[in-house]
Amino acid sequence: MCAPDRGSRGDLSVVGGGAVGLTCALAAVDSGWRVRVYDAGPTTRAAHVAGGMLGCFAEGHPGEDRLLAISRDSVARWPALIERLGDPTIATAADSLLIGATAADMEHLRAQVRFLLSEEPDDADRLPAVTPADLRAAEPALVRGIAGGFRAIGEGSVDNRKLIAGLQRALDAAGAARIDAHVDDLADVPGDQVLVAAGLGTRTLLPGVELRGEKGEILRLRRTRFSVPPPAHVIRARWHGRPAYLVPREDGIVLGATQYEAYDAADRAPLAGGVSDLLADAGEMMPSLRTYELAEVSAGIRPSSPDGVPIVERVDERVVVAAGHGRNGIALSPWTAHIVTELLSPDTASSTHQRSRSLTWN
Repeated sequence: MCAPDRGSRGDLSVVGGGAVGLTCALAAVDSGWRVRVYDAGPTTRAAHVAGGMLGCFAEGHPGEDRLLAISRDSVARWPALIERLGDPTIATAADSLLIGATAADMEHLRAQVRFLLSEEPDDADRLPAVTPADLRAAEPALVRGIAGGFRAIGEGSVDNRKLIAGLQRALDAAGAARIDAHVDDLADVPGDQVLVAAGLGTRTLLPGVELRGEKGEILRLRRTRFSVPPPAHVIRARWHGRPAYLVPREDGIVLGATQYEAYDAADRAPLAGGVSDLLADAGEMMPSLRTYELAEVSAGIRPSSPDGVPIVERVDERVVVAAGHGRNGIALSPWTAHIVTELLSPDTASSTHQRSRSLTWN
């Protein structure tokens, strides 16, 4: 994503200041739109409570072939976005290790890899199996006795909060307006075009969009002077039947991922059970993390579509929607920005990127 010459396409208002909204806003600025962003603040952003994994291989599961194809496309666009933001420290890892604690966990990972390679056999070189000895050579702090795993080459991560700050800086430098305000009615939003990327708030602004909330805890652990360094890779584990991940940061790690239905969109209180499971699993797979400080305990609500595929389409002549990214909002931001830019283009038919199912807009 580079900054080309900016002609004037018109005024675009973006409702939503998270990773998806800001990435789309920057792409729109770079393609010639005059942009304003309405941002309701960090507590409303799923990206504020996120690991920042750039999922492709590790996010591919049987039945999610469409999402896998989108993820592949988006992951390939990330280097250009990092270059556009001009801050290489936003990236925190280049590869991931997919590890299994037991033989049963390894069989789960093998089934996942078989699905991935059935979709794209050429990816075999990017998903090599690794032995327990290989894993410990790559990450010496891992516990002994891990059953095995795979290396996902090119499956990296970003610092979610540095990413948001970098997008904000880039928009400011490009002359976009950022407005700290909560939008209740699209009729109050000016502009020739409006992009709604407001997470769960999208379903209030556009009642025809069906979204559900998925709650999950995120822990941030900070290294102390007694601690070993954070891992160099993203660690994606199947740990005694539970998923867990460790994502490196400059001063520690982000630990997740619990996931369950959120019945109240305002409920962001971490649950004791989820927090204790995450700490127990992390302490078992990498015992040296017990010397880290527990710097933050948070819970976020991820806005998901019914089938897990993001809703990125034109609603009417003025409004475009980008919502329902679930656990993949950060990872899919560059792909979303590409599609939104095409939808905003006057020479692109609005039906080009419609999803397979039809929606009734109120």
